[in-house]
Amino acid sequence: MPALHVPVRRVLTGISPSGMPHLGNYAGAIRPAIAASRQPDVESFFFLADYHALIKTVDPDRLQRFTLEAAATWLAAGLDPGKVWFYRQSDIPEILELTWVLTCIAGKGLLNRAHAYKAAVDKNTAEGQNADAGVKVGLFMYPVLMAADILIFKAHSVPVGRDQIQHIEMARDIAARFNHLYGRHLELPEAAIDDSVATLPGLDGRKMSKSYHNTIPLFAPAAKLKKLIFSVVTDSRTASQPKDTEGSTLFQLYQAFASQEETTTMRAAFVDGISWSDVKQALFERIDAALAPMRKRYEELIADPVRIEQQLRDGAVRARAIAIPFLGELRRAVGIRNIALGSTAPVATRPKATSLARFKRHPVRKP
Repeated sequence: MPALHVPVRRVLTGISPSGMPHLGNYAGAIRPAIAASRQPDVESFFFLADYHALIKTVDPDRLQRFTLEAAATWLAAGLDPGKVWFYRQSDIPEILELTWVLTCIAGKGLLNRAHAYKAAVDKNTAEGQNADAGVKVGLFMYPVLMAADILIFKAHSVPVGRDQIQHIEMARDIAARFNHLYGRHLELPEAAIDDSVATLPGLDGRKMSKSYHNTIPLFAPAAKLKKLIFSVVTDSRTASQPKDTEGSTLFQLYQAFASQEETTTMRAAFVDGISWSDVKQALFERIDAALAPMRKRYEELIADPVRIEQQLRDGAVRARAIAIPFLGELRRAVGIRNIALGSTAPVATRPKATSLARFKRHPVRKP
């Protein structure tokens, strides 16, 4: 009996080069994305969004360093560039060409509603400044570039946080507009939201975030890792007093890195009144055991940037093998084509050209 055909789903993940990730980034994004990339029915595309990063930084050395660290992080965490498409955004010029094509059909009203742009405008208005004071065109055009990132590879789904859903919806709107004008060429992507993904608390109990300065760097040396874990805020309950796992920062961190059996054992220890120092020691040992191999791999990669550069360039070659012919299809669709070959579609099926305004001359009446 012939094997059943399993449809392949393309999943695209953008990686922001913004410095050393923390445990929350790993548990909430890196680890699940790498696990998903190993599924047999998935084609995974991972790209370093260095053009997007230009919106936030004007320090070239910082951007270069962050790009290196981001690439090393994902490779150290287990991303296999031989089984996924792993590339740098700036190595795919077809993305920028498609961005311009999409810019020519994207409505300004649509971009006006983008959360980041609206937040900047609202802040300026509240401070009594011009609405667009200090707002860069790059920030305004961010959704179009993101749409091009997705659409050039016909991605079916894009894993994002809930705060990024709007960008996927805008990419769908722009793609639908293109398809309406030029025929069905672009895939309409879906936002992939996984509510089961862990959101880890930071040192102070709030969500782990660089904005709160409460993070634990993913590849911190063992001594620093231990120091940070022992600084996690706890309550005043002493040893032998039962402790709640619900809402416990230490327990949530432990659960994110422990097996189900280990988690069950730790839950029982909380009920029995384990001391906070013992919990912290157990947490350090569990996390360090999980991260030590990755930390070693990360340090080796950071020390060999030439190797990472070659892997990114190899990934770009593979990615462009998809992007170049598809962009050629899109160029032909919009009319950027060999004029000697003539039109490929009957006149009746082509979009109607927008007529130019004409001014009528009226006779001047004599009084």
